Amino acid sequence: MMFLPNLVALCGRLMTDRRVPAADKALFAGAILYAAMPFDFIPDMIPFVGQVDDAYLISLALLRLIRHTNADVVRENWRGGGDVVELAEAIVGLAPKFLPKRILRVLSARVETVPEDLDGLIRAVRKSEPLLVASPGEGELKPAATS
Repeated sequence: MMFLPNLVALCGRLMTDRRVPAADKALFAGAILYAAMPFDFIPDMIPFVGQVDDAYLISLALLRLIRHTNADVVRENWRGGGDVVELAEAIVGLAPKFLPKRILRVLSARVETVPEDLDGLIRAVRKSEPLLVASPGEGELKPAATS
């Protein structure tokens, strides 16, 4: 989690980048907030494993964002060392080996946005409708289906 300050800065820059879809901005910001909160699936007090779920969730959200925009957009906004895209891919590849299966299943659930456009998101918030819906099944995150 030494990268957390750089990830927070990346999140701030991506929030203002018009090339990033609103739903992906929300998911990435939510993942950063999850990592910063003291309450998570595996408490951060447990050395190493306590930080793996945070890093895994942030990496999943970042890779979803990259799939919906472009890796170059994320790289342009990254100010930390190394390649943030390669780092996220490495974490997503390694973290499942350290996480309990139940937690991995929750963190890896498919998430769909309802609806995808910004106006629809605003209407959903005003009506107190869910913005994210977990789809049944395991696997990597996929783009939301339009309804």
